[in-house]
Amino acid sequence: MHLSVLDLVPVRSDQTTGDAIAATRGLAQRADETGFHRYWLAEHHNMPAVAATNPPVLISVVAAATRRIRVGSGGVMLPNHAPLVVAEQFALLEAAYPGRIDLGIGRAPGTDPVTSYALRHGAGGVEDEAVARFPEYVDNVIAMMSPDGVGLTIGGRTHPLHATPHAAGRPPVWLLGSSDYSARLAAERGLPYVFAHHFSGNGTAEALALYRTGFRPSPELAAPQTFLTVNAVVAETQEEADRLALPQLQAMVALRTGGPLRPQRLVEDAEADPVPDAHLPLVMAMRDRWVIGTPESAASRLRALAAEFAVDEVMVHPVAGAFRGTAADGSPARERTLELLAKELL
Repeated sequence: MHLSVLDLVPVRSDQTTGDAIAATRGLAQRADETGFHRYWLAEHHNMPAVAATNPPVLISVVAAATRRIRVGSGGVMLPNHAPLVVAEQFALLEAAYPGRIDLGIGRAPGTDPVTSYALRHGAGGVEDEAVARFPEYVDNVIAMMSPDGVGLTIGGRTHPLHATPHAAGRPPVWLLGSSDYSARLAAERGLPYVFAHHFSGNGTAEALALYRTGFRPSPELAAPQTFLTVNAVVAETQEEADRLALPQLQAMVALRTGGPLRPQRLVEDAEADPVPDAHLPLVMAMRDRWVIGTPESAASRLRALAAEFAVDEVMVHPVAGAFRGTAADGSPARERTLELLAKELL
């Protein structure tokens, strides 16, 4: 089974943005050293606990700091950007790190409505139009990154358009989603697809079934390709894993219930301010979908999930928090999650 990593570049209450990026660099290097297959970086905006605002920039940072691991976006929220800009960014990354870049594309805004407007005004177009034209934008990005480029017809004349002057190849394009929309589109276009199981947890089997049954082979892909994404906290003992999971569980409760969003708490601060009883069912529902435990139990759960969803790759989102006194520019519990999983599964 391949193991991969999804990183939102979390920002703790004891960290600056620079500290969080330094911690991500260290986490990516540990993933590279221990044999993980991919390292994907998300796109979220205007969130105090997430520094992953710009996947192409972060991909460049991570790819430069690693040796062999594939690095990509999980994902670029395409309606936020002009397709040519995305094509140029990833064509350039592929030229700099050939054979190591993935372009994962999503349709959601990755933020609140006000920030979404600020992102799209004057660039990606108005929201409704950008979302409605998503299939066209996906096709444009793929064509623009290809060595042949595209022909843009304006005023009856066709003008050649290339994302980069002399492309030797292009990164594979994945479609990402948390509903059946992207599953159907990926199947129709013959593209690889990932359902956001780590975030939604509902509808994964249905979305993957739609994708697999509707898949049409393409020049890019002969058969369906997908993997599973899972939130994970792994430690030497169950008690420690439970403690380390608490800050992220509280953050997700706040996000789902309209609570105040803040930098990720340290473990001790989360323990001192527990979730209200009314939200405990939500906490338990999330815990049931996450992998929280010892190396043996976590590895067993990941194997079972891979078998349940018929995948040979699992992308873990390491969500372990930090104790007081942790170096601000590191995330040792997240690194330890990867190390312990690698020992059991790789």
